[in-house]
Amino acid sequence: MSSAFHLTPASGRANGGMTRRQLFSASGVVGLTALLSACAGPGTARPASTGIATGGAIEGHVSFAHWRGEDRDVFAELIARFVEKYPDVEITQDISTSTDYNAQALRRMRDGAVGDIAPAGRGDQFESFIKVGQFVDLTDTGLVEKYEASRIEVGAKDGKQYGLPYQIVFNVPIANMDVLESVGYAEQPTDWNAYMDMLDKIKSKGITPFVFPGADAGNAGQLINSMSMNIAPSPDMFAKIQSGEYKCTDDWFIEMLYKYQELGAYAQDNAAGTAVEPAQQLFATGKGAILSTGSYHIASVRSLGAEFPIDLVPAMTNDPGAATYVGIYNATFILGINSASKVQPAALAWFEFLSDPEIASFYGDGTSQHTPVKGATYKDPDLMRLTPWLDKDLMLAPRFQFTDLDMRTAVEAAGLYALTGTQPEKAAEDAQLIVDQRIAAAG
Repeated sequence: MSSAFHLTPASGRANGGMTRRQLFSASGVVGLTALLSACAGPGTARPASTGIATGGAIEGHVSFAHWRGEDRDVFAELIARFVEKYPDVEITQDISTSTDYNAQALRRMRDGAVGDIAPAGRGDQFESFIKVGQFVDLTDTGLVEKYEASRIEVGAKDGKQYGLPYQIVFNVPIANMDVLESVGYAEQPTDWNAYMDMLDKIKSKGITPFVFPGADAGNAGQLINSMSMNIAPSPDMFAKIQSGEYKCTDDWFIEMLYKYQELGAYAQDNAAGTAVEPAQQLFATGKGAILSTGSYHIASVRSLGAEFPIDLVPAMTNDPGAATYVGIYNATFILGINSASKVQPAALAWFEFLSDPEIASFYGDGTSQHTPVKGATYKDPDLMRLTPWLDKDLMLAPRFQFTDLDMRTAVEAAGLYALTGTQPEKAAEDAQLIVDQRIAAAG
Protein backbone atom coordinates (compact mmCIF):
# COMPACT_ATOMS: atom_id res chain seq x y z
CA MET A 1 0.00 0.00 0.00
CA SER A 2 1.18 3.50 -0.70
CA SER A 3 2.23 6.03 1.90
CA ALA A 4 0.80 9.52 2.09
CA PHE A 5 1.06 12.62 4.20
CA HIS A 6 -1.16 15.52 5.09
CA LEU A 7 0.23 19.00 5.69
CA THR A 8 -2.07 21.38 7.50
CA PRO A 9 -2.04 25.00 6.29
CA ALA A 10 0.53 27.19 7.97
CA SER A 11 -0.89 29.73 10.34
CA GLY A 12 -0.65 33.40 9.47
CA ARG A 13 2.49 35.35 10.25
CA ALA A 14 2.75 38.84 11.65
CA ASN A 15 4.23 41.47 9.32
CA GLY A 16 5.27 44.02 11.86
CA GLY A 17 5.83 44.63 15.54
CA MET A 18 3.77 42.43 17.84
CA THR A 19 1.82 43.11 20.97
CA ARG A 20 1.95 40.60 23.80
CA ARG A 21 -1.56 39.39 22.83
CA GLN A 22 -0.50 38.99 19.18
CA LEU A 23 2.58 37.05 20.19
CA PHE A 24 0.56 34.69 22.36
CA SER A 25 -1.99 34.25 19.60
CA ALA A 26 0.73 33.46 17.08
CA SER A 27 2.09 30.76 19.33
CA GLY A 28 -1.38 29.30 19.79
CA VAL A 29 -0.98 29.00 23.52
CA VAL A 30 -3.19 31.64 25.14
CA GLY A 31 -4.74 29.80 28.04
CA LEU A 32 -3.37 26.53 26.69
CA THR A 33 -2.82 24.98 30.09
CA ALA A 34 -6.48 25.45 30.89
CA LEU A 35 -7.46 24.38 27.38
CA LEU A 36 -5.62 21.08 27.64
CA SER A 37 -7.38 20.32 30.90
CA ALA A 38 -10.71 21.25 29.36
CA CYS A 39 -10.07 19.02 26.35
CA ALA A 40 -9.57 16.06 28.65
CA GLY A 41 -12.89 16.74 30.35
CA PRO A 42 -14.13 15.25 33.59
CA GLY A 43 -13.94 11.48 33.65
CA THR A 44 -12.20 11.19 30.25
CA ALA A 45 -8.59 10.76 31.38
CA ARG A 46 -7.18 7.29 30.83
CA PRO A 47 -4.83 5.88 33.45
CA ALA A 48 -1.20 6.48 32.54
CA SER A 49 -0.41 2.82 33.17
CA THR A 50 -2.55 1.66 30.23
CA GLY A 51 -0.76 -1.31 28.66
CA ILE A 52 0.02 -1.77 24.98
CA ALA A 53 -1.63 -4.36 22.78
CA THR A 54 1.20 -6.40 21.26
CA GLY A 55 -0.46 -9.68 20.35
CA GLY A 56 -2.62 -8.65 17.39
CA ALA A 57 -1.92 -8.76 13.69
CA ILE A 58 0.41 -6.17 12.19
CA GLU A 59 -2.10 -4.61 9.83
CA GLY A 60 -4.30 -1.60 9.32
CA HIS A 61 -3.96 2.12 8.76
CA VAL A 62 -1.46 3.86 11.03
CA SER A 63 -1.62 7.63 11.50
CA PHE A 64 1.84 9.04 12.17
CA ALA A 65 1.24 12.57 13.45
CA HIS A 66 4.14 14.99 13.86
CA TRP A 67 5.32 18.55 13.28
CA ARG A 68 8.45 17.96 11.16
CA GLY A 69 7.34 19.00 7.69
CA GLU A 70 11.02 19.25 6.82
CA ASP A 71 11.35 15.50 7.37
CA ARG A 72 8.35 14.30 5.37
CA ASP A 73 10.37 13.06 2.38
CA VAL A 74 12.76 11.10 4.59
CA PHE A 75 9.87 9.57 6.51
CA ALA A 76 8.09 8.80 3.21
CA GLU A 77 11.10 6.80 2.06
CA LEU A 78 11.22 4.93 5.34
CA ILE A 79 7.49 4.24 5.17
CA ALA A 80 7.97 2.77 1.70
CA ARG A 81 10.63 0.43 3.09
CA PHE A 82 8.43 -0.50 6.03
CA VAL A 83 5.38 -1.43 3.95
CA GLU A 84 7.54 -3.69 1.80
CA LYS A 85 8.08 -5.71 4.96
CA TYR A 86 4.52 -5.28 6.24
CA PRO A 87 2.26 -5.01 3.16
CA ASP A 88 -0.90 -5.10 5.26
CA VAL A 89 -0.02 -1.78 6.88
CA GLU A 90 -0.58 1.69 5.47
CA ILE A 91 1.08 4.65 7.18
CA THR A 92 -0.11 8.20 6.69
CA GLN A 93 1.87 11.19 7.89
CA ASP A 94 -0.37 13.80 9.50
CA ILE A 95 1.87 16.86 9.60
CA SER A 96 1.12 20.12 11.38
CA THR A 97 3.21 23.19 11.96
CA SER A 98 5.02 23.09 15.29
CA THR A 99 2.75 25.87 16.57
CA ASP A 100 -0.44 24.04 15.58
CA TYR A 101 0.89 20.75 16.93
CA ASN A 102 1.61 22.36 20.29
CA ALA A 103 -1.90 23.73 20.46
CA GLN A 104 -3.96 20.93 18.93
CA ALA A 105 -2.18 17.55 19.05
CA LEU A 106 -3.61 16.36 22.34
CA ARG A 107 -7.17 17.25 21.39
CA ARG A 108 -6.84 15.58 17.98
CA MET A 109 -5.34 12.39 19.42
CA ARG A 110 -7.93 11.83 22.13
CA ASP A 111 -10.18 9.42 20.22
CA GLY A 112 -7.40 7.65 18.33
CA ALA A 113 -8.45 8.87 14.89
CA VAL A 114 -5.14 10.72 14.52
CA GLY A 115 -1.71 9.92 15.88
CA ASP A 116 -1.54 6.17 16.49
CA ILE A 117 2.13 6.96 16.97
CA ALA A 118 3.17 10.55 17.58
CA PRO A 119 5.85 12.64 19.28
CA ALA A 120 5.60 15.02 22.19
CA GLY A 121 7.87 17.95 22.79
CA ARG A 122 9.95 17.82 25.94
CA GLY A 123 8.46 19.52 28.99
CA ASP A 124 4.93 20.89 29.02
CA GLN A 125 3.59 18.85 26.08
CA PHE A 126 4.99 15.53 27.26
CA GLU A 127 3.69 16.20 30.77
CA SER A 128 0.24 16.97 29.38
CA PHE A 129 0.17 13.74 27.38
CA ILE A 130 1.11 11.71 30.45
CA LYS A 131 -1.33 13.50 32.71
CA VAL A 132 -4.30 12.34 30.63
CA GLY A 133 -2.89 8.90 29.83
CA GLN A 134 -2.36 9.57 26.13
CA PHE A 135 0.88 7.53 25.87
CA VAL A 136 1.12 3.86 26.81
CA ASP A 137 3.92 2.47 28.98
CA LEU A 138 6.79 1.28 26.76
CA THR A 139 8.99 -0.04 29.57
CA ASP A 140 8.62 -3.73 28.73
CA THR A 141 8.31 -3.53 24.95
CA GLY A 142 12.01 -4.04 24.22
CA LEU A 143 12.29 -0.58 22.70
CA VAL A 144 14.00 1.09 25.66
CA GLU A 145 17.13 -1.02 25.32
CA LYS A 146 17.62 0.23 21.75
CA TYR A 147 18.30 3.81 22.96
CA GLU A 148 21.17 5.44 24.82
CA ALA A 149 20.11 5.42 28.46
CA SER A 150 21.66 8.83 29.19
CA ARG A 151 19.45 10.53 26.58
CA ILE A 152 15.99 9.12 27.29
CA GLU A 153 15.15 10.39 30.78
CA VAL A 154 13.02 13.09 29.14
CA GLY A 155 10.53 10.39 28.10
CA ALA A 156 10.20 8.81 31.56
CA LYS A 157 7.78 9.53 34.37
CA ASP A 158 7.44 7.88 37.77
CA GLY A 159 9.81 5.08 36.85
CA LYS A 160 8.09 4.20 33.57
CA GLN A 161 9.16 4.95 30.00
CA TYR A 162 6.25 6.49 28.10
CA GLY A 163 8.23 7.93 25.21
CA LEU A 164 11.61 7.77 23.53
CA PRO A 165 13.26 10.86 22.01
CA TYR A 166 14.16 10.37 18.37
CA GLN A 167 16.14 13.59 17.94
CA ILE A 168 19.05 15.25 19.65
CA VAL A 169 19.26 18.86 18.57
CA PHE A 170 21.37 21.84 19.56
CA ASN A 171 19.02 24.72 20.41
CA VAL A 172 21.60 27.46 19.91
CA PRO A 173 22.41 29.86 17.07
CA ILE A 174 24.01 28.39 13.96
CA ALA A 175 26.64 30.24 11.96
CA ASN A 176 28.02 30.62 8.46
CA MET A 177 31.60 29.73 9.32
CA ASP A 178 32.98 31.28 6.13
CA VAL A 179 31.79 34.64 7.42
CA LEU A 180 33.01 34.05 10.96
CA GLU A 181 36.44 32.94 9.78
CA SER A 182 36.67 36.04 7.59
CA VAL A 183 36.45 38.22 10.72
CA GLY A 184 38.90 36.16 12.76
CA TYR A 185 36.51 33.76 14.51
CA ALA A 186 37.33 30.30 13.18
CA GLU A 187 36.50 29.18 16.73
CA GLN A 188 33.35 30.23 18.52
CA PRO A 189 33.59 33.16 20.98
CA THR A 190 33.83 32.03 24.59
CA ASP A 191 32.58 35.18 26.37
CA TRP A 192 30.24 38.10 25.83
CA ASN A 193 32.85 40.69 24.94
CA ALA A 194 34.21 38.41 22.23
CA TYR A 195 30.67 37.70 21.00
CA MET A 196 29.98 41.41 20.61
CA ASP A 197 33.33 41.93 18.90
CA MET A 198 32.49 39.18 16.41
CA LEU A 199 29.09 40.71 15.62
CA ASP A 200 30.60 44.18 15.25
CA LYS A 201 33.17 42.93 12.75
CA ILE A 202 30.53 41.09 10.75
CA LYS A 203 28.39 44.23 10.63
CA SER A 204 31.33 46.23 9.28
CA LYS A 205 31.39 43.88 6.26
CA GLY A 206 27.84 44.87 5.32
CA ILE A 207 26.37 41.52 6.40
CA THR A 208 23.48 41.23 8.87
CA PRO A 209 25.19 39.66 11.88
CA PHE A 210 22.22 38.13 13.69
CA VAL A 211 19.00 36.85 12.09
CA PHE A 212 16.10 36.52 14.55
CA PRO A 213 12.61 35.17 13.60
CA GLY A 214 10.68 37.29 16.08
CA ALA A 215 7.27 36.61 14.53
CA ASP A 216 7.56 32.90 15.30
CA ALA A 217 7.34 32.57 19.08
CA GLY A 218 8.52 28.97 19.22
CA ASN A 219 11.65 29.57 17.19
CA ALA A 220 12.34 33.00 18.68
CA GLY A 221 12.20 31.44 22.14
CA GLN A 222 15.13 29.13 21.47
CA LEU A 223 17.60 31.96 22.04
CA ILE A 224 16.83 32.09 25.76
CA ASN A 225 18.53 28.70 26.18
CA SER A 226 22.08 29.90 25.64
CA MET A 227 21.37 33.44 26.81
CA SER A 228 20.49 32.08 30.26
CA MET A 229 22.83 29.09 30.66
CA ASN A 230 25.78 31.02 32.11
CA ILE A 231 23.99 33.94 33.70
CA ALA A 232 21.30 32.28 35.81
CA PRO A 233 22.07 31.50 39.47
CA SER A 234 21.22 27.80 39.07
CA PRO A 235 20.65 25.34 36.21
CA ASP A 236 16.97 24.93 37.16
CA MET A 237 16.33 28.63 36.72
CA PHE A 238 13.05 28.38 34.82
CA ALA A 239 11.60 25.72 37.08
CA LYS A 240 12.25 28.15 39.91
CA ILE A 241 10.60 31.01 38.03
CA GLN A 242 7.55 28.79 37.61
CA SER A 243 7.55 27.91 41.31
CA GLY A 244 7.95 31.55 42.33
CA GLU A 245 11.37 31.12 43.93
CA TYR A 246 12.98 33.24 41.19
CA LYS A 247 11.42 36.23 39.47
CA CYS A 248 11.83 37.89 36.09
CA THR A 249 12.63 41.09 37.97
CA ASP A 250 15.68 39.51 39.62
CA ASP A 251 19.02 41.07 38.77
CA TRP A 252 20.28 38.11 36.72
CA PHE A 253 17.21 38.10 34.49
CA ILE A 254 17.36 41.84 33.85
CA GLU A 255 21.08 41.55 33.11
CA MET A 256 20.21 38.91 30.52
CA LEU A 257 17.61 41.22 28.98
CA TYR A 258 20.20 43.97 28.64
CA LYS A 259 22.27 41.54 26.60
CA TYR A 260 19.23 40.86 24.42
CA GLN A 261 19.04 44.62 23.96
CA GLU A 262 22.67 44.66 22.79
CA LEU A 263 21.91 41.92 20.27
CA GLY A 264 19.14 44.07 18.84
CA ALA A 265 21.71 46.39 17.30
CA TYR A 266 22.93 43.51 15.14
CA ALA A 267 19.58 41.96 14.12
CA GLN A 268 17.86 42.46 10.76
CA ASP A 269 15.30 45.20 10.25
CA ASN A 270 11.83 44.37 11.56
CA ALA A 271 13.13 41.46 13.62
CA ALA A 272 9.83 41.32 15.54
CA GLY A 273 7.91 40.81 12.30
CA THR A 274 10.21 38.28 10.66
CA ALA A 275 8.78 34.76 10.20
CA VAL A 276 11.07 31.76 10.28
CA GLU A 277 11.06 31.10 6.51
CA PRO A 278 12.37 34.57 5.52
CA ALA A 279 14.92 34.30 8.34
CA GLN A 280 16.16 30.99 6.93
CA GLN A 281 16.35 32.54 3.46
CA LEU A 282 18.39 35.48 4.73
CA PHE A 283 20.84 33.09 6.34
CA ALA A 284 20.95 30.61 3.46
CA THR A 285 21.79 33.30 0.91
CA GLY A 286 24.71 34.61 2.96
CA LYS A 287 23.03 37.91 3.74
CA GLY A 288 22.85 36.95 7.41
CA ALA A 289 25.78 35.39 9.27
CA ILE A 290 24.03 33.78 12.25
CA LEU A 291 20.56 32.26 12.57
CA SER A 292 19.34 32.34 16.15
CA THR A 293 17.28 29.12 16.16
CA GLY A 294 19.22 25.86 16.21
CA SER A 295 20.73 22.88 14.42
CA TYR A 296 17.27 21.56 13.53
CA HIS A 297 17.15 24.19 10.77
CA ILE A 298 20.35 23.10 9.03
CA ALA A 299 18.52 20.76 6.64
CA SER A 300 16.09 23.54 5.73
CA VAL A 301 18.79 26.06 4.90
CA ARG A 302 20.65 23.42 2.90
CA SER A 303 17.48 22.88 0.87
CA LEU A 304 17.49 26.63 0.18
CA GLY A 305 20.94 26.37 -1.38
CA ALA A 306 23.32 27.08 1.50
CA GLU A 307 26.71 25.50 0.70
CA PHE A 308 28.93 27.15 3.32
CA PRO A 309 30.17 25.29 6.42
CA ILE A 310 27.78 25.56 9.36
CA ASP A 311 28.63 25.27 13.04
CA LEU A 312 27.17 26.29 16.39
CA VAL A 313 27.78 29.68 17.95
CA PRO A 314 25.95 29.74 21.31
CA ALA A 315 25.36 33.09 22.97
CA MET A 316 28.07 33.20 25.63
CA THR A 317 26.83 35.79 28.14
CA ASN A 318 29.61 35.10 30.66
CA ASP A 319 32.79 36.99 31.50
CA PRO A 320 36.11 35.61 30.16
CA GLY A 321 36.92 32.26 31.70
CA ALA A 322 33.67 32.09 33.66
CA ALA A 323 31.53 29.78 31.50
CA THR A 324 29.99 26.72 33.11
CA TYR A 325 28.41 25.53 29.87
CA VAL A 326 29.54 25.95 26.27
CA GLY A 327 26.25 25.05 24.63
CA ILE A 328 22.77 23.54 24.76
CA TYR A 329 21.23 20.30 23.60
CA ASN A 330 17.73 18.93 23.69
CA ALA A 331 16.43 15.37 23.45
CA THR A 332 13.06 15.81 21.80
CA PHE A 333 10.55 14.45 19.29
CA ILE A 334 9.59 12.04 22.07
CA LEU A 335 7.81 9.24 20.25
CA GLY A 336 4.99 7.43 21.99
CA ILE A 337 2.08 5.15 21.12
CA ASN A 338 -1.44 6.49 21.55
CA SER A 339 -3.41 4.67 24.22
CA ALA A 340 -6.57 5.25 22.13
CA SER A 341 -5.09 3.64 18.99
CA LYS A 342 -6.97 0.74 17.43
CA VAL A 343 -3.82 -0.48 15.61
CA GLN A 344 -1.23 -0.60 18.38
CA PRO A 345 0.58 -3.73 17.07
CA ALA A 346 1.19 -1.99 13.72
CA ALA A 347 2.18 1.26 15.43
CA LEU A 348 4.63 -0.66 17.61
CA ALA A 349 6.11 -2.37 14.54
CA TRP A 350 6.70 1.05 12.95
CA PHE A 351 8.31 2.27 16.17
CA GLU A 352 10.58 -0.80 16.25
CA PHE A 353 11.50 -0.19 12.60
CA LEU A 354 12.50 3.42 13.35
CA SER A 355 14.59 2.17 16.28
CA ASP A 356 16.85 0.05 14.07
CA PRO A 357 20.38 1.59 13.90
CA GLU A 358 20.49 1.47 10.10
CA ILE A 359 17.12 3.19 9.79
CA ALA A 360 17.98 5.77 12.46
CA SER A 361 21.25 6.50 10.63
CA PHE A 362 19.34 7.07 7.39
CA TYR A 363 16.99 9.43 9.19
CA GLY A 364 19.87 11.33 10.79
CA ASP A 365 21.74 11.76 7.51
CA GLY A 366 18.56 12.79 5.71
CA THR A 367 17.54 15.41 8.25
CA SER A 368 20.90 16.57 9.68
CA GLN A 369 19.76 15.56 13.17
CA HIS A 370 21.43 13.26 15.66
CA THR A 371 19.42 10.44 17.20
CA PRO A 372 19.89 8.59 20.51
CA VAL A 373 19.29 5.19 18.89
CA LYS A 374 22.20 2.95 19.85
CA GLY A 375 24.59 2.17 17.02
CA ALA A 376 23.49 5.00 14.73
CA THR A 377 26.33 6.36 12.58
CA TYR A 378 26.41 9.28 10.19
CA LYS A 379 27.83 10.25 6.81
CA ASP A 380 26.24 13.69 6.59
CA PRO A 381 29.00 16.35 6.78
CA ASP A 382 26.94 18.65 9.00
CA LEU A 383 26.24 15.89 11.51
CA MET A 384 29.87 14.83 11.49
CA ARG A 385 30.95 18.41 12.13
CA LEU A 386 28.55 18.80 15.05
CA THR A 387 29.12 15.38 16.65
CA PRO A 388 32.05 16.56 18.85
CA TRP A 389 29.63 18.95 20.58
CA LEU A 390 27.93 15.97 22.20
CA ASP A 391 31.01 15.45 24.37
CA LYS A 392 31.22 19.07 25.54
CA ASP A 393 29.78 20.68 28.66
CA LEU A 394 26.20 21.18 27.51
CA MET A 395 23.08 22.14 29.42
CA LEU A 396 19.82 20.35 28.65
CA ALA A 397 17.70 23.08 27.06
CA PRO A 398 16.28 24.98 30.06
CA ARG A 399 13.30 26.62 28.35
CA PHE A 400 11.52 23.27 28.50
CA GLN A 401 11.66 23.25 32.29
CA PHE A 402 8.39 25.15 32.14
CA THR A 403 5.29 22.98 32.31
CA ASP A 404 3.04 26.03 31.88
CA LEU A 405 3.09 27.19 28.25
CA ASP A 406 1.58 30.61 28.96
CA MET A 407 4.29 31.27 31.50
CA ARG A 408 7.06 30.08 29.22
CA THR A 409 5.81 32.23 26.36
CA ALA A 410 5.69 35.30 28.59
CA VAL A 411 9.23 34.78 29.89
CA GLU A 412 10.62 34.20 26.40
CA ALA A 413 8.70 37.19 25.04
CA ALA A 414 10.59 39.42 27.47
CA GLY A 415 13.73 38.66 25.48
CA LEU A 416 12.01 39.49 22.20
CA TYR A 417 10.74 42.78 23.58
CA ALA A 418 14.16 43.76 24.94
CA LEU A 419 15.82 42.87 21.63
CA THR A 420 13.31 44.97 19.67
CA GLY A 421 13.27 48.15 21.76
CA THR A 422 11.45 47.70 25.07
CA GLN A 423 13.42 48.71 28.14
CA PRO A 424 14.61 45.56 29.93
CA GLU A 425 13.05 46.52 33.26
CA LYS A 426 9.67 47.06 31.59
CA ALA A 427 9.90 43.75 29.70
CA ALA A 428 10.80 41.97 32.93
CA GLU A 429 7.92 43.52 34.88
CA ASP A 430 5.41 42.62 32.18
CA ALA A 431 6.62 39.02 32.08
CA GLN A 432 6.52 38.70 35.85
CA LEU A 433 2.94 39.97 35.92
CA ILE A 434 1.88 37.02 33.76
CA VAL A 435 4.01 34.60 35.79
CA ASP A 436 2.28 35.80 38.97
CA GLN A 437 -1.13 35.38 37.34
CA ARG A 438 -0.33 31.83 36.24
CA ILE A 439 1.01 30.89 39.70
CA ALA A 440 -2.16 32.27 41.29
CA ALA A 441 -4.34 30.41 38.80
CA ALA A 442 -2.58 27.16 39.62
CA GLY A 443 -3.43 27.67 43.27
